[in-house]
Amino acid sequence: MSMHYEVRFSNHPDDARLYGTERLRKEFLVETLMVPGEICMVYSMNDRFIVGGAVPVPELELTTVDPLKSDFFCERRELGIINVGGKASVHVDGTVYELNYKDALYVGAGSREVLMRSSDPEQPAHLYFNSAPAHKAFPCKRVTLNDAEVAELGTLKQSNARKINKLLIHSVVQTCQLQMGMTELKPGSVWNTMPPHLHDRRMEAYFYFEVPQGQAICHFMGDPGETRHIWLQNEQAVISPPWSIHSAAGTSNYIFIWGMAGENLDYGDMDMIQPNELR
Repeated sequence: MSMHYEVRFSNHPDDARLYGTERLRKEFLVETLMVPGEICMVYSMNDRFIVGGAVPVPELELTTVDPLKSDFFCERRELGIINVGGKASVHVDGTVYELNYKDALYVGAGSREVLMRSSDPEQPAHLYFNSAPAHKAFPCKRVTLNDAEVAELGTLKQSNARKINKLLIHSVVQTCQLQMGMTELKPGSVWNTMPPHLHDRRMEAYFYFEVPQGQAICHFMGDPGETRHIWLQNEQAVISPPWSIHSAAGTSNYIFIWGMAGENLDYGDMDMIQPNELR
């Protein structure tokens, strides 16, 4: 088994204004997440949040890494997994959870063994995961799109008609601070999270997938009065600090997974920025 990780430190917004393209990508872009037979992750000092991906061919175990200073990965952390590939099974301390495409799994703190398997190695699972520190243990729970809290936002006229599937949020499953969901852009729409917003009580990470071959995503970040952008490809992620807006436009429609952690569990806790206020 191969497991790779890196640590990313927090950035001051005044410093980030001075970053060029290469530095922006180094600090905030997570380019490589889905590698057959490997687990790849980034440990961010923003709320000690972990962004990761696993392609179990045929099986991978999520074990601890040095920055956690723990005996096992979930010793003091909660974990959310969403399958964006072939059918998978996740074994948590002997209990098996089957994950189809777009199914999610919440794994509570204290879970010792997390084994991930692809049901068909010819069509392997692509398991995207987020993790955050947890002060209390909650039960593991599988969540499908049928279980999600759904919101329809935007319009085709404004190129931002989208369906938000709230999967791992407190109205669906008990968590300490981790929240995850999936937003699907409708054909003809390209803008997500528009108008953009800030929530300095939480950080966020975006993972983009179902980006067609040859197409790309332009993710906007930074202070509303001095924004920056990062171009992403399929199955790449971007880390969004609490002081940054987060919005994007693609050269086609696409799907993205948002994950959050921080001070509260109020999904609507955000400070809206109108498009004509952006610079």
